[in-house]
Amino acid sequence: MNRGEVPDQVYPPAEDSFLLLRAALREVRETDRVLEVGTGSGYVAAGLLDRAAAVVATDINPHAVACARSRGVAAVRTDLFAGLSGPFDLILFNPPYLPTAPEERIDDWLEYALDGGPTGRVTIEKFAADVGRVLSPFGRVLLLVSSLTDPSAVRGLFARAGFVSFIVDEERLEGETLYVLRAMRDLCRMGL
Repeated sequence: MNRGEVPDQVYPPAEDSFLLLRAALREVRETDRVLEVGTGSGYVAAGLLDRAAAVVATDINPHAVACARSRGVAAVRTDLFAGLSGPFDLILFNPPYLPTAPEERIDDWLEYALDGGPTGRVTIEKFAADVGRVLSPFGRVLLLVSSLTDPSAVRGLFARAGFVSFIVDEERLEGETLYVLRAMRDLCRMGL
């Protein structure tokens, strides 16, 4: 596989990928240990390889892992960050966020990149509930969300998990707006 080639079963870089990389390039520090969850083609992780101390990526899709590795990314096949211990200073995630009814499922590997369940937040809920396990104490999370996914509800998920969050970038597209949410541990609540 060529470096820029993306197989049919892998989510190709698109507006959401470009927006997440733009935000990540502003956020990343040269001492950061970076984890990109759901790397897809590896486009975002590859864009950070020379900007951070270490970059690791995960994807549940074996075709995506192979594609990311072809871009020089250390990629692991796993669900979210299962089996990883961290800690990571910066965690990036462009989750499956499209609200999807059961009858709309396409039942292939690409579906893992798109199908967000009925609310668009099913995978985001799992991620928010457990990301603290692999995040360093002062680590940051950059999560891409869509207006279709209800960013306020996503921020509520992070708040319930002990994080503060805010929007750091956005881009309007036809029919939706994409947002990059930055989340960090709520240090004021940690001692409670």
